[in-house]
Amino acid sequence: MINEPGTGQPGSSSTGTAQTTGRYVVVFADSDTDPAPMLTSVAGMSSVANSREFDGQQVDGTGADATVFAELGVAVVSVDPSQLASLRSSSEAQRAILSISPELIYHPLADSSYLAGYRDAVTDLGARIAGGASGPAGPLSVQIGASQYNDTADFTWGLQATQAVSSPQSGKGIKVAVLDTGFELSHPDFVGRNITSASFIPGESPQDGHGHGTHCIGTACGSKKPAGSRRYGIAYESDIYVGKVLSNSGSGSDESVLAGINWAITQGCEVISMSLGADVAEPHPPYTEVGRRALEKGSLIVAAAGNNADRGAGNWGFVGAPANSPYILGVAAVEEDLSVAYFSARSLPGRGGQVDNAGPGRRVYSSWLLPQKYNTISGTSMATPHVAGLAALWAESTGLRGRELWSVLAQESDRLYAPSVDVGAGLVLAPQ
Repeated sequence: MINEPGTGQPGSSSTGTAQTTGRYVVVFADSDTDPAPMLTSVAGMSSVANSREFDGQQVDGTGADATVFAELGVAVVSVDPSQLASLRSSSEAQRAILSISPELIYHPLADSSYLAGYRDAVTDLGARIAGGASGPAGPLSVQIGASQYNDTADFTWGLQATQAVSSPQSGKGIKVAVLDTGFELSHPDFVGRNITSASFIPGESPQDGHGHGTHCIGTACGSKKPAGSRRYGIAYESDIYVGKVLSNSGSGSDESVLAGINWAITQGCEVISMSLGADVAEPHPPYTEVGRRALEKGSLIVAAAGNNADRGAGNWGFVGAPANSPYILGVAAVEEDLSVAYFSARSLPGRGGQVDNAGPGRRVYSSWLLPQKYNTISGTSMATPHVAGLAALWAESTGLRGRELWSVLAQESDRLYAPSVDVGAGLVLAPQ
């Protein structure tokens, strides 16, 4: 039976608003069977493109009626009402299709509101004054008490809290894909690194024109010894795979995100980091199957839980798509004292929608576009690459992949005081 979520029209659910494109995402029951004949015979599509027809399965838009992402067993289709009805009702489609869902639009999950940015800037300035520091190294404050962290001249607070600074692992030999707004390809801290880049946004190169992707890559994979800066990166010897799935203006769709995941799996990436989301409370069916199939192929997808909470006002938010897939590791954000960040989403009841782990997500310092070079921002977007970088360290240390790697992250987490609906298994720690 075909799963039929939503209405296919822009509108709101009980706790979230879905932005849609008018196209649909079709998930096939057998990911190894070519769905093109069925799409042609049942829906009358005149042109069907397959990702395997593209070099490295790098698909950045085809103009076809349907684009099939072969590693995932998923297609994004443009259909009229009669074609959609045929896909939903024919006996052939009933056997071949698991779900048909409206295609969603995604955005970066940094807390980018003006007031939040102003508050963080004032707090950072106060910390600098109190610590007596100046220049790019930042505040020279030290850990306060058992669980209060601040950036030092040498390390960001997130690297200290997760014990990455004392880990013997570097992520060497592990491929980490960051699917986001691209990367500042000329950043001096990444000279000599193994970087493979691809854009899935038509008309845009992998070069980051936004900043968000560069910041996330810096946290997950930044240099051990950046010039003139404190260390901010975790898996500093990992191989970096830049997948541009969000445009320079900060938006993307299921087509670009699925294209990025398909490519990353094809490239053999053990960890896939996605600091993006849509405020949709119900699990988006494509990512339930895509997350499961990625795990079976040895790729762990880590995604931001969402910034739709306002805890001070009693609004706990909810985990959005794609993090609310039961097969994608959803990451919440914690502050310097390891309390839950005010914007970080809470788990919802039911299968999917859970926060699985937490990472440092408030006032996180990392790489940025030139000439600025570095920036400090907040969000579950910033927590997610912490967990992705730590996953790379554990993949190197244990040799585990997919589901087994996920289990290690849960086992090797610091159990926080906050309830599991807010932080899951807790703060992921680095191998020692």
